[in-house]
Order: sequence, then structure tokens, then C-alpha cells
Amino acid sequence: MGGLSIIRQFENFVNHLGIRQMICSPYPPAGLSIVDEVEAAKQAAGVAACDFVSDGMDVGLGTGSTVRYTVIELGRRMNDEGLNIRGVPTSIDTEQLASSLGIPLIAWDEVDRLAVTIDGADEFDSEFHLIKGGGGALTREKIVAQVSDAMVVVTDPRKDVGTLGKFPLPVEVIQFGWEVTLRHLQEMCPGVASRRGGAEPFITDNGNYIIDCNFGVSITDPVKLETDIQGIAGVVEVGLFTHMADAIVIGSPQGIEVRIKADGRLA
Repeated sequence: MGGLSIIRQFENFVNHLGIRQMICSPYPPAGLSIVDEVEAAKQAAGVAACDFVSDGMDVGLGTGSTVRYTVIELGRRMNDEGLNIRGVPTSIDTEQLASSLGIPLIAWDEVDRLAVTIDGADEFDSEFHLIKGGGGALTREKIVAQVSDAMVVVTDPRKDVGTLGKFPLPVEVIQFGWEVTLRHLQEMCPGVASRRGGAEPFITDNGNYIIDCNFGVSITDPVKLETDIQGIAGVVEVGLFTHMADAIVIGSPQGIEVRIKADGRLA
């Protein structure tokens, strides 16, 4: 994309929250529609995140519309610039995309640690806690993130919230006894908890259901809530990712902002 300022060109400073930030100048060409500007911002963020990847790395490849641009750019850098990496995908869709681009994929019995995983988010707060799982890949995403030495999130300003919960919290559950699991989740959730897809349920890549829990803007202690939900029998995983993200790359029509967690693994 013409005019894109990537990470090594950013102005670097520490903001009032102690979070190291890097800002670039606006990049979208004039005359784009709002829809095109949003897509251009997503592409720029996805491409910029690739600067966290260097030769020889094993990389977690996330799922979603923004990180898709990351995967495409990594494939281009391998083809055009000789970048040498291997990937672990977080979904079947990402696996198919990476394979089509010639990115070598490694099996889990070959994985010790991944250098970095790059993934999207549905919400993030000032503590770098996330809600993920809008695409239904939360369990695989968390497995990959937990074996990574760092996690970089690509997103946009709409996902930046003071308190998590406006986006419905996804919970992956096994099909057996899901009605009981739903009742347990409903007891914890102040809003409606429902099976994604209703009568024609959404099925994850793992063969499970997703329960979307409408907590509203009320998740003030995401660490405790994550633990509490994980304690329910039938729950496979919850879409709260706490103490996992180290950097957030935010693309908008005004430019790209990169936030580095002050006490994170990339600080």
C-alpha cells in the first residue's frame, strides 16, 4: 500500500498510562469511501504487524479479516524478499490461506515454542486484556498464543474499550449436555446467553458449539471471570485472553498506532 509507514519508522514515546506507543502519519490516499478507508486501515495494520516477524521464526498465524492481511504479507515477503519462517495456523481457514501462499506449516509434535503469534481481537482494554472468538476460533487461538513468546494483536479503534463486555463474550462448549452448560453460563451472565446460530448452530473447527454471553459493559475483572467460566463442566474455552497480549497494532483512517505493553515481553 503506497505511503504506509511501518513500525521501524514510528515516533516512539511513553504515554500517560506508561504504555510505549509508536505513531505514524496518516496513510490513506484521498477520495476513499468510508468502507474503503476501513479496509485500507485494516490492511495497513495487518501489514505493519509483520515487522514483528524476522527470519527464522516460527509464527502463530491468527484468524480474522485484519490478520488475513498479515498472512498475505508474510507470504509475499517469503516470495519476494526471501523471508524464511514457519507457521502454526489457528483455524482451518488460516491453514488453507497459508498453504495457498506457500507458507510452511509445522505440526504440533514439532512445536516447542513460537517466537510470536499475530492475531485479531473483538475488544481490548487499557490492560491489554482481550475478548476474542467472534470468528469462533478462540480455543485454537488460545492454544497457539499460550506457546508463543509474544502476542501481537491487529485491530482498529472501535475495539478499544474502557471496560470489556459490549461485544458478546464467546464460550466454546462441547455438544454433549450443552443445554446444562448454557444454564450455568446464564446464571453468571447478566444479559442473554444463547447458542450461536440458534436452530442451525454454528459448529467450530473442533466440532463444538459457541455460547455468546451478553455481559454488557460489566467485565471489570476479566481475570476472575475467565477462571470462573473455565471451571464450568462442558466449557472448552472462553474468549477472554488475559495477560497474553504484548503489543496492539491499531489501524485507522488517521494512521497506525502501535501500543507496547510496558511490562510485556516486547517492552
